[in-house]
Amino acid sequence: MTRVLIDERAPRSCCVRIANWEILSTWWERPELQTKPFAICERVGSRVVVRAASPLALSDGVVVGMRKREAEARCSGIEILDSDPTIIARDFEKMARAVEALTPRLELEEPGKLSFPTLGPARYFGGDVALATRVHEALTPLLGEHLSWARVGVADGRYVAGLAARESRNNENRIFIVPPGDSATFLASFPVAALGDLPLAELLIRLGIRTLGDFANLPAPDVLARFGRDGLRRHEMAKGFDYLPADLSVPPLDLVECSELDPPVTRVDVAAFTAKAMADRLLSRLGELGLGCTRVRVEAETEHGEQLCRVWRHEGALTSAALAERVRWQLDGWLAANSPSANINIHDERALQDLSVLAECGLTGTDTTTGALVLLRLVPEEVVPGSGRQLGFWGGDAAADERVDRVLGRLQGMLGLDSVGTFVLQGGRTPLERVTFLPWGEAREPQRVTQSNDTTVVWPGQVPSPAPTRVFDPPRQAELLDHVGASLRVSGRGEINAEPSALHAKELPDGGGQVTNWCGPWLHDVRWWDRRSARRRALFQIVIKNAADGDVACLVSIERGRAKLDAIY
Repeated sequence: MTRVLIDERAPRSCCVRIANWEILSTWWERPELQTKPFAICERVGSRVVVRAASPLALSDGVVVGMRKREAEARCSGIEILDSDPTIIARDFEKMARAVEALTPRLELEEPGKLSFPTLGPARYFGGDVALATRVHEALTPLLGEHLSWARVGVADGRYVAGLAARESRNNENRIFIVPPGDSATFLASFPVAALGDLPLAELLIRLGIRTLGDFANLPAPDVLARFGRDGLRRHEMAKGFDYLPADLSVPPLDLVECSELDPPVTRVDVAAFTAKAMADRLLSRLGELGLGCTRVRVEAETEHGEQLCRVWRHEGALTSAALAERVRWQLDGWLAANSPSANINIHDERALQDLSVLAECGLTGTDTTTGALVLLRLVPEEVVPGSGRQLGFWGGDAAADERVDRVLGRLQGMLGLDSVGTFVLQGGRTPLERVTFLPWGEAREPQRVTQSNDTTVVWPGQVPSPAPTRVFDPPRQAELLDHVGASLRVSGRGEINAEPSALHAKELPDGGGQVTNWCGPWLHDVRWWDRRSARRRALFQIVIKNAADGDVACLVSIERGRAKLDAIY
């Protein structure tokens, strides 16, 4: 696939970043946390790590990326919160509306970061510096005393503008302007990690290439031969070029997905359900044409005739899940953040004057949502040739595992670590002992071995096959009776006083029935050397007769003279 480079004559871009955006959004939702240390955590593989930390937690030694347990050890009294992308995206809609008062061509990349071309706005306001200053002032009513967290960068292309916004933290006014044509010089001192590709950055460091300037000086044919097309893409970014497909084009109008909402929708979950189906249809139609979508416009209309629009951009083609997630974020922002002045923190007279000036100029972004949504539309604005799906080596979708991991990790954050997991087979004597439950993300290693040196380990006294379909943990109370209705007894030598005649338990069909067949007992004298974990029991396999379900087989144990129902086959 051929590529085109955007040179120094490319339209300049402005990038707006809000540092510590998740922390600020959390303060808006829970003001009482402004005086308490807290950290926002997420699951990465089998670990729960800190994603963001409040200033009080940072002062106590909490570092982004450390494990949750270590953060709790360093900062006593820290409150651990789960990352909620929906909330931070909804709150960022207020910031987007404030910037939208200056230019209508916003492109949201992620909560806390947006960009827009500066050609028209820069001419109107008198240059890049004046535009960046106006953007910074537009955020003053919302950020208040945290205005220093707003970073504005202007440069050639979105990638360089994003790094310029990050670099502006060293400036007093939090604004950084890269002169036209100076992108390569500006990028030369940045570490290779700024490319956003961690595996490539680690490889380059091992090869002795530590800065973007060193990487940019490598010959392009050698980079292509050693690192492939993805490496060539990062190489061009290191030179200061935005990297776009050569056949980037506007898709035909017939690819627009539109859905009328009847009755009108006021709940985010209902609208998001419709949006998910629309995203699936849109990307399915694009896939049939061999196309992927990198930029999509989300449009909505309310019952009062209000027109809402927002553009989302993604590096690389959007997947169905990523597109549906961004549409949900936007719907939540429209339906929940109805007032442009909501959560405004006015700390001084200057901030109030700034808001008044914007209002007088008609630049307060008054596209508020006062009614329910009646129309939802997804418009792909940029399409690229699809790269296809990468299937697993033995078949299946390789990306499916990542999606499952994200979903189950999210459920663990909602329900608790031990509430979501999988079962692993292991060694043991009873069906309950042969299965262990492990929280999702932990290594699937059994606690008891099943094989040793390629030889299956035989557990003495193991209940023979087949395995039951329903195992009770803990075992349920039961009654195993002889022919005279007395409880069956087992001696220390494994001798029974009579043959089993009837079995009764609440979990059995009709509460139990007459015994038609049986075998056992198997004596278990487990861990007799440890008083705390020692167990003596006898196991039976019992078959009872049931009029409705036919014969029912079950596993019964007798321990300390009491019968218990362990499993049903």
